[in-house]
Amino acid sequence: MLKILVCVKQVPDVDQMRMDPETGNLIREGVPAILNPLDANAVSAAVKVKETYGGEITLITMGPPAAEAVLRECLAVGADKAVLVTDRAFGNADTLATSYSIVSAANTLDKFDLVFCGKETLDGATGQMGAQLAERFDAAQITSASLISEIDAANRKLVVERELETGVETLEVTMPCLFTMEKTHYPVRIPNLKGKLAARKAPVSKITADDIPGLDRNRIGDPGSPTKVPRTFPPVMPEPGVILDEGNVEATVGKLVAILTADGSI
Repeated sequence: MLKILVCVKQVPDVDQMRMDPETGNLIREGVPAILNPLDANAVSAAVKVKETYGGEITLITMGPPAAEAVLRECLAVGADKAVLVTDRAFGNADTLATSYSIVSAANTLDKFDLVFCGKETLDGATGQMGAQLAERFDAAQITSASLISEIDAANRKLVVERELETGVETLEVTMPCLFTMEKTHYPVRIPNLKGKLAARKAPVSKITADDIPGLDRNRIGDPGSPTKVPRTFPPVMPEPGVILDEGNVEATVGKLVAILTADGSI
């Protein structure tokens, strides 16, 4: 049976976030938290693999206790188990510390054949987690995977398509492997009532720093994060442009010359 791990994240709805112009801090109060959209596509891909080839799907996320909500959302569409890695010691982590923490926790659960991730997260959009997780899992990495077209579980081989700027590349890869998924063939799944009810009652395991044997606390949370963000600020937007249309080319050019002359540009 295929052992499948899906890494998901609860993120703030950035469309509703605002920034304090004086402090540069993001104002999170009143902003709803959601499942990272591209992680939902990764869950869809994992469930499709399970439906086609069999397997067991374990979800994992690192975050505060409230992040349990996104795990239940994913359980409702076909995942089997859910694990929340939560501890104040994991707080203020950058991607390096986060990937170490997630893999350390996942290794206490099982050995996984396939690992699915979203291509990037809505809040950070660095696209770094997939590569870091693949390295730590000692797994082959397929970025921008768009379709898992064939799995030979007996020989631990897969045929995968990935999107490139110039077209589609077909790869054969050996398990274990990690995918950062595109949404092309794996639209977000909508849970039915039965799935929602089951997810509401399903157990969610919690792992703290004390539950991970051999965890190096200097590599988690703030101490393990070399990336520091002293301040954030919104970009300075240029003045809006002007569209000139005087009805014909000559009149429009004349208007442009007049504007540039008045501006001192010519």
